[in-house]
Amino acid sequence: MSHHFLIFFFIVLSFSNLEFTKSQHPKQQIISSFSISNSSWTPTKNQILLSPNSTFAAGFLPLPSLPNLYTFSVWYYGITKNHITVVWTANDNFPVNDSASLVIKPSGELTLSSSPSGRNLWPSGPVSKATNTTKLILEENGNLVFGDWESFAYPTNTILPNQNITGTVLATKNGKFQFLNCKRLVYKGSPEYYWNTDNAFQKLDDKGKISQENFATFISSDFGDQKPRRLNLDEDGNLRLYSYDQSLDQWTTVWQAMFNLCMIKGKCGANAICIYETSNSSTSCECPPGFRKNSSDSCERKTPLTDLKNSKFFRLDYVNFTGGSNSLLIQNLRLSDCQAKCLAEYNCLGFQFKYDGNNICILLLERLDYGFWSPGYETAMFLKVDNSETDENSEFIGMTTLMETACPIRIKLPLPPEESRATTRNILIISTVFAAELISGVLFFWAFLKKYIKYRDMARTFGLEVMPAGGPKRFSYTELRDATKDFADFIGKGGFGDVYKGTLSDGRVVAVKSLKNVTGGDAGFWAELTIIARMHHLNLVRLWGFCTEKGKRLLVYEYVPNGSLDKFLFQKHWINSDLVESPDMEQEMGERKPILDWNMRYRIALGVARAIAYLHEECLEWVLHCDIKPENILLGDDFCPKVSDFGLAKLKKKEDIMSKSRIRGTRGYLAPEWVRPEPITSKSDVYSFGLVLLEIVAGKRNFDHKNSNVDSAEFFFPSWAFDKVFKEMNVDDILDQRIKHSYDSHAHFDMVNRMVKTAMWCLQDRAENRPTMGKVAKMLEGTVEITEPKKPTLFFLGHDDE
Repeated sequence: MSHHFLIFFFIVLSFSNLEFTKSQHPKQQIISSFSISNSSWTPTKNQILLSPNSTFAAGFLPLPSLPNLYTFSVWYYGITKNHITVVWTANDNFPVNDSASLVIKPSGELTLSSSPSGRNLWPSGPVSKATNTTKLILEENGNLVFGDWESFAYPTNTILPNQNITGTVLATKNGKFQFLNCKRLVYKGSPEYYWNTDNAFQKLDDKGKISQENFATFISSDFGDQKPRRLNLDEDGNLRLYSYDQSLDQWTTVWQAMFNLCMIKGKCGANAICIYETSNSSTSCECPPGFRKNSSDSCERKTPLTDLKNSKFFRLDYVNFTGGSNSLLIQNLRLSDCQAKCLAEYNCLGFQFKYDGNNICILLLERLDYGFWSPGYETAMFLKVDNSETDENSEFIGMTTLMETACPIRIKLPLPPEESRATTRNILIISTVFAAELISGVLFFWAFLKKYIKYRDMARTFGLEVMPAGGPKRFSYTELRDATKDFADFIGKGGFGDVYKGTLSDGRVVAVKSLKNVTGGDAGFWAELTIIARMHHLNLVRLWGFCTEKGKRLLVYEYVPNGSLDKFLFQKHWINSDLVESPDMEQEMGERKPILDWNMRYRIALGVARAIAYLHEECLEWVLHCDIKPENILLGDDFCPKVSDFGLAKLKKKEDIMSKSRIRGTRGYLAPEWVRPEPITSKSDVYSFGLVLLEIVAGKRNFDHKNSNVDSAEFFFPSWAFDKVFKEMNVDDILDQRIKHSYDSHAHFDMVNRMVKTAMWCLQDRAENRPTMGKVAKMLEGTVEITEPKKPTLFFLGHDDE
C-alpha cells in the first residue's frame, strides 16, 4: 500500500514540474562548487551549481529550439515554473553539443570547448591568479567567480542588483542593439543613439532604484519592495527593468526606457513607417502613399523620381524620419521656401516641417530611414513623388491645416529666470563665510563645512536625489507668497485645491495651485512631479515648478488667460432674440464670455483628445487623468485647449477618490466602473471625454435636462441625444441653442456628426467596447471610418441616506 502511494506521489510531483523539467532534467546532481577533482563537467552529467541560498543556478542549458545544443549559463533558480530566466551566458553565440566540457586544467586555466582540441569559449580566455586548487563558485548575488575572474565583469544582456554597471556594454543576442557607455541605446553600433541619459548608469539595487552619476536616479513603479529584479536589454532594443511578482509567478515591467517601440531604430526598413499599437504593444510597418512593399519591413517607390520639375509632394501628418546624418535642418523658413529648397535638390526625397512656432524645416536627403508615426509630434512629412502618382489618400493625413489655424502658438522654452533673491542671498552668505574663513582661519572654515554637510544630508533625506537635471524648479514658499501678493488673487477652485494668479520675479505670469489632501512622502511627491514635468504637449498645461515647505505643497503652472471651458459653454445669461432679465444684468453682460463657433468647438475637442491620447499612449509612464471635465480644460488667448490637473491622481488620498462624497462631487462625468467592482483603466477617461464632447455640442451640462420632456428619474442625456440623432434624425434638437442659427448642414454636418458619433462610442457602458483615446482622436480627425454606435445605457450612481 505504501509503495503504491509513493509511486502516485512521484507521478503527481513530476507533472507539477513538467514545464520546469523540460529545460532541467530530473534527478539533477547539485554541487556547491566546481574544482579540478570534479573535472570534466559535460552536459550529460546533468549537474547544476547552486548559490548558497539557492537563489541562482549555473550549468549547461539546452537551447529551447535546439535541445541537442547547450550554453553554459546562470539563471534564477526556483521561480517562474513555466520559464527559466537566464541572466548570463558564457557562450551565447557559440552553443556546444553533448561532447563539450568545462575543464579546470592543472595550470589553473578554466576552459569551455566543444572538443578536447577546440578553442576556449570561456569569456576572456585564460584566468590569471588561478591554481589547480581554485574553485568555480556561484555567489548569492548571481556572480560566477573563479579566482580573480567574475561573470559580473562580462555581462551579456542582463544586469543584476548590486552589479557594478560602470564601463560595461550590454548587447542583444541578435546583435542589433547595444547599451553603450551605460547611457545610450544604439542600433548596430551606430554613433546615432535613439535613447540616452545625461548621467551614466552605475548600479541597480533590489528595491528598484537605478543609481546614476551626479546623484541622479531612475526609480521603478514598485520602488521600495525588496524582490528579485533584473535590468535587461531585450531583443526588441528596449531597456527594461523587471521585478518578479510572486503572486502572479511572473516577471513584470516596472520601468522602461522607450514607451513607443516605433521610436527604436531599426523596427522597419527603408522608406517604411512604423505604427505602434498600444492595445497589444505591437508594431507594424506600413508603406507611405506612392510606395509598395518589397519585403516584410521595407518599401519601394511605385514610380521612380526622374525629373525635378515633374515632382509633387504628399503630406503625411505626424510622420517622422530620423535618419540622422542624411538630413539637413534649417530654422526660420516658411513652408513654401522649404518646399522650394527640396524641389531644387536632386537627392532630396522629402522634407519635414515642424509646427512649433519656429518654422523648422528638415530636408531628408539620399534615403528615408527609421520612419514612425506619433500624434505627440507637431511634425508633418512632405514626401516627394512623381507627378503621375495618384495614391495620395492614406491613413497618415490628419489635421495639420487645423493645427495651423487653431493653435498658432509659439512653443519654446522660457527664458532662464533672473537670479532670485534667495540665490543672491546664498551667494552673499557663502562669500561672507569664505571671507571670514580667510580672516579667522580653521575655526570658521570648520563651521562652514559642518553647515554644508548638514544641508547636503537634509537634501538626501528629503529625496532631492530623485529629481533629474532639467526637472521642475523648486520655489521657496516666500517666493510664491510674494509672487501671489500673499495669495490675494484667487482665480479658481479645483478638485485638488485652490488656484491663485501670480507674477514671478522674472516677469512670468503663473497659476499657483495649493494642493490639499494629498498623500505620500516627499520622495514620492517629487517622483510624481518629475513624471508630470516630463510631459510636453501642445494641449497640456506646462508645469514650471513646485514648493513643499512649512506644511504646504504648491504647484506652479503656466497661466492660461482665458480660463476654463465651462465658463464659455455654460453661461447663465445670453441673448438670442429675447432679453433675459437679471438683477445684475450690466455686470454679468460685462463678464460674459464670447460664444464659441462650431469650428472652434471642433478644434477644442480635437486638441483635448490628442492631449489625453498622449497621456495614455505616448508618455514613458502611463498616466490616467481620472477627472476629465470642462473645468479642467483651459483655453489660451488663441483658444488653444490645454488639459490641466493631469498626473495628480496618484497624489490624491485613496479614500478621498473612492468615497461616495467624491463620486457625488463629480456626478455626470464618472464612468460606470467607478461604482462597480471593476478596475479603473484608461477607458474611464474615454467615457468622461465622451460626456464632455456631448456638452461641447449641446452647450449645457449633460445632467441639466430642464429642456427635456423626459421624466427626471429616467433622463439620461447620452440616450436622449442618441434618439434625437439616430432615431428621429433631428440633430438640431441637441445643438447649442445660442449658435443653432449659425449651423449650416453643408459646412458643419460632417464635423458635428463625427463629434456625436465619437461621443456615443466613448459612452458605451462596458469599458471593453470603448475605443482607445488614440483611436478617438483619429475618429474626430476623420482618418478612420466610424461605424454606427450602440445606444448608451443608463447606470445609477446612488445617493447617501443623510
